[in-house]
Amino acid sequence: MTKSRKISRHYLTLVGIIILGIILRFWNLALKPLWLDEVLTAFFSLGHEYHDLLLDVVFPLSNLDQILTFKPGVSCGEIAHTLATQSTHPPLFFCLIYSWLNRIGTDRLVWALRSLPALMGVAGILAVYCLNRLAFSKAAALMAAGLMAVSPFGVYLSQEARHYTLPILLITLALLGLLHIQHSLYFHQQQPKPIIWILWGIVNSIGCYVHYFFILVFTAQLLTLTGLMYWHRQRLPRGSWVALILVIVGVAISYLPWISVLLADVGRQETDWLPPPQTIAPLFQLLVGGLLMVIALPVEDQPWWVVVSMGGLMIGFGGWVAWQGFRGVKQLLQQSSTQLATVTLLGFIVFVVLQFLGIIYLLSKDISVAPRYNFVYFPAICALLGASLSFEKGKRGRIILILGVSLLSSILVVWNWVFLKPFHPEQVAQTMNQEAAIPMIIIMGYENLQDVALGLSVALEIERLDSGIERGVGDRSLVFLNRQQGYKLVWKKVSDLSISSVPPFNVWVAAPGLKRQDYPRRLAIAQQKHCSIDSNNYHRVGNFPYQLYRCID
Repeated sequence: MTKSRKISRHYLTLVGIIILGIILRFWNLALKPLWLDEVLTAFFSLGHEYHDLLLDVVFPLSNLDQILTFKPGVSCGEIAHTLATQSTHPPLFFCLIYSWLNRIGTDRLVWALRSLPALMGVAGILAVYCLNRLAFSKAAALMAAGLMAVSPFGVYLSQEARHYTLPILLITLALLGLLHIQHSLYFHQQQPKPIIWILWGIVNSIGCYVHYFFILVFTAQLLTLTGLMYWHRQRLPRGSWVALILVIVGVAISYLPWISVLLADVGRQETDWLPPPQTIAPLFQLLVGGLLMVIALPVEDQPWWVVVSMGGLMIGFGGWVAWQGFRGVKQLLQQSSTQLATVTLLGFIVFVVLQFLGIIYLLSKDISVAPRYNFVYFPAICALLGASLSFEKGKRGRIILILGVSLLSSILVVWNWVFLKPFHPEQVAQTMNQEAAIPMIIIMGYENLQDVALGLSVALEIERLDSGIERGVGDRSLVFLNRQQGYKLVWKKVSDLSISSVPPFNVWVAAPGLKRQDYPRRLAIAQQKHCSIDSNNYHRVGNFPYQLYRCID
């Protein structure tokens, strides 16, 4: 094959990989319901703040548009101020989503919210290709891009209206800059151009304004780079340490406007959902998180025999892939041309994991329970595994098997068989809507904005189920009642509600934190209407219980 044909084939393969990545990320993009965190994204990204919510008053579900409608003329500074006081996230992603929604509109809100993260997920594929092209070879670049394109974890994050794919893209670009610096220092034994140091610092600074975990990313890069610089200190060009210190100072100064918000967010109530670690469980959960990057089969809410069989397949296949990667990495470390990049990526992954363990065991916040947080080292895993699998000849069959299983897993993600939405808003909505012909009131106890977002996620799904059905005014109503002073006061507020519904109608009481036996046997609604508990219709998803009351007279 001539050189020009090889080049054409190479780039045609890359185009095919990117097209496949696009298909997987945009396929059924609006199929799954918005869950709690995505509702929060929608709320802030549409330009709203806490006082825009309808709280402690009964309102029809048709009024949800007032809460989740685009608010024109909101500046990024206003969004940042809202997040600083009402959330625990940096502002940049939400500002970008606001601008995106302003351009494309919100007629298809779910699709619009998720489309920008999906595009960023596609951009990440191209970025990891560039990373491995610089660090290893053309073949390694294609392999890494292919792995990211069909990764079920990558597809899952790309179909979330959350700030994960943007940091994945920025992490990949930061690693690209880091490796460019390494190449200049050790292969060419000269200072990188100032623009490379500057761009590397800018990417890391931007990342810290997108997600707090990017601070872990920057720290891991610094530890890796300083370790290698000290190891090769005799060969370093003059001024290397000064350049690095200037970048660190520059990133730190750029983050000064937000540092007080970061320190305040560390102790906020919104992070209390993270449990303390259970002995060695986080280690196992981190391994499972890595496993989900290459294979994900249906194990959530399945019969035990499905969980055992599918879980066994995942562990077996994941272990085999890890072994293939380990063998390849050993060979990469033995080659002078690939040793530096391999050590850099390995060092980065190790330092990220060590920081994770520090958060888990020293701060007693088990972040390993949420696999999505593994986005921090996802690009490095794709790059390193791609390089290791492409290093040896004669591995085509194994590569096809790995990519094929990952592709199948991604299709399962697209069709909502794996990576199910937390709290299952579609399941809750179907349960509450089981008697669709009877008017319904949903009473939701709330303590914070997270509780409100959870209730809204269910209400939005009920509205979706009811789309196209003509109903009377008030046939589907929702009320959020403050539970900070306990549920006794909530029951009193229920009796004082003003409602237009006349019996018969159903009342669903969603009461986070309440035990089944603490639900009252009867509820007095609007003082005159009395509703009896339906003992056969108590349900619970995690710490979200909901109970049906029937109001007949």
